[in-house]
Amino acid sequence: MNRSTALSMAAVMTALVAAAPPAAAAAHPRSTISWQPCPAYSDEALDMMVPPDLRDRFEQLLGRLECGTISVPLDHAKPRGRKITVALTRLPATDRAHRLGSIALNPGGPGGSGYLMPVQLLTQGAADGLNDRHDLIGFDPRGVGHSTKTSCPDTGDGDGPDSIGPLTKAQARTLYRAEAEANAACGRSDPAFLARLTTADVAHDLDLIRSGLGERKLGFLGVSWGTWLGVVYRSLFPASVSRMFLDSVAIPDFSLVAFSDGRAAAAERNARRMTAWLAERDDRYHLGSTAQQVSATIVALRADYDTNPRTFTDLPIALDGSFVAVAASQDAPVWPLAGQVLAELRGATGPAAPPTVKEVIRVPSATEPEPEPPADLPEQGNRTMNRAVFCNEDPSRLGFDAAWAAYQRRLADNPLTGRSLGFSAGCAGWPLPVQTVDLRRGGGSLVLSGHRWETPSPYEWTWQTKAEVGGTVYTVDDDVHGSVLQQPDCAADVVGYFGTGRIDRGCAGVPVPTDAAGKAAGIAAFPGTSPGKVTFRTLAASKLSL
Repeated sequence: MNRSTALSMAAVMTALVAAAPPAAAAAHPRSTISWQPCPAYSDEALDMMVPPDLRDRFEQLLGRLECGTISVPLDHAKPRGRKITVALTRLPATDRAHRLGSIALNPGGPGGSGYLMPVQLLTQGAADGLNDRHDLIGFDPRGVGHSTKTSCPDTGDGDGPDSIGPLTKAQARTLYRAEAEANAACGRSDPAFLARLTTADVAHDLDLIRSGLGERKLGFLGVSWGTWLGVVYRSLFPASVSRMFLDSVAIPDFSLVAFSDGRAAAAERNARRMTAWLAERDDRYHLGSTAQQVSATIVALRADYDTNPRTFTDLPIALDGSFVAVAASQDAPVWPLAGQVLAELRGATGPAAPPTVKEVIRVPSATEPEPEPPADLPEQGNRTMNRAVFCNEDPSRLGFDAAWAAYQRRLADNPLTGRSLGFSAGCAGWPLPVQTVDLRRGGGSLVLSGHRWETPSPYEWTWQTKAEVGGTVYTVDDDVHGSVLQQPDCAADVVGYFGTGRIDRGCAGVPVPTDAAGKAAGIAAFPGTSPGKVTFRTLAASKLSL
């Protein structure tokens, strides 16, 4: 299997520390937002942005959206210096007579676009009531979408060897060297701008947005990396926060080693939940009647595929043990699909691929080539911003020997899922200085939403964050990253919290499937994967953002 997805810098990006002095910053003076007509989108772009059955709702909300820009200092320590532009949107509260204020939204990343998040959130329907008494504020962080941004040179740093089977040390060294050189080239391409792509700089921009909106205090709803932005904003501007809800909480004390170890351990832990689920359905999957038997079957299957990779006449890639580990790394909604894949892999004799295995690998078609995205399709994520935030804030920047040792240890510690992990140089070679911020307590109401079984933001990070910044823990009993706003019962709690300041201690989240219901959902979950890539969620894919 081509390792580019797992080994590219984008595949390990997530910002978890930020650049700023440790003391709280003073709230910004009144700033000015320049309001202007919102962009128009072609039918082709809309077709790619929203499912057909939700198109009318999406366009109705677009019609209510207000769009603007705000000028901010590139370096907030030099307010009279170079200025850049941050783009924002506002979806006004529908009940203006009882309006409570504004809630800023961030979907994660770093590098994720939040410009259309108010529309996207309400189109999903579960959190409709959030807009009744609150203006919803979207924005593209600096470096993303409609805001000022830059692009690193394309050096092909994600192009690893196409070898099949476990990565050798020599191959890893080649990958490490290429990534380190790409990091160095990126950091040197626009150092003045790239050095100011930090979570703390985005937090300062957000406070200028608050000021421009005329709000004394700002509500905030963040998911994934957006949770780190939230705690940094609250630490720097404690007097500017009203109520804050953070879903799938990021690690509070970041190092690349701790981050990668935490995710790897969480993936293995959840895989053992899946083995128990599969064991209860041995009459369907025939992988073992106990969790221990299923685990042993998967470990043996992974070892067999590494020793004897399979080539099928109708697949563009050979399958090795990493594919088995990917199947074992799935969230609960995809367990029926993953179980069927594992069962088919165990019995595969060729020459054609088993049907479900073929289903989850996108095979390029000569008659239906991949369509070019329309020119007006909004940017959903920016890799350069992702890389810069991560590397400006990562204190580890491991040398090759340390990176290789950590990778080998994760393989040994995680026999079910470790082979789904990619080896990476991380931020080795990044030429700009490390910048950090100290988290502080205080500043408005805070709810930390942790998912008990999820991989991208392991549950223990929620409690670690609470120990540093306070707040109330809200536990979601599922393994699906950032699912609160998609689940009606959970979303209702969020809406109620922003209205009253009160909230229960948790919700059920996404249910574990009872049978084959997860198959279609799993295949549909990641329709944008490249030809020859797995369409259900892989651990490597989850690393594209936090």
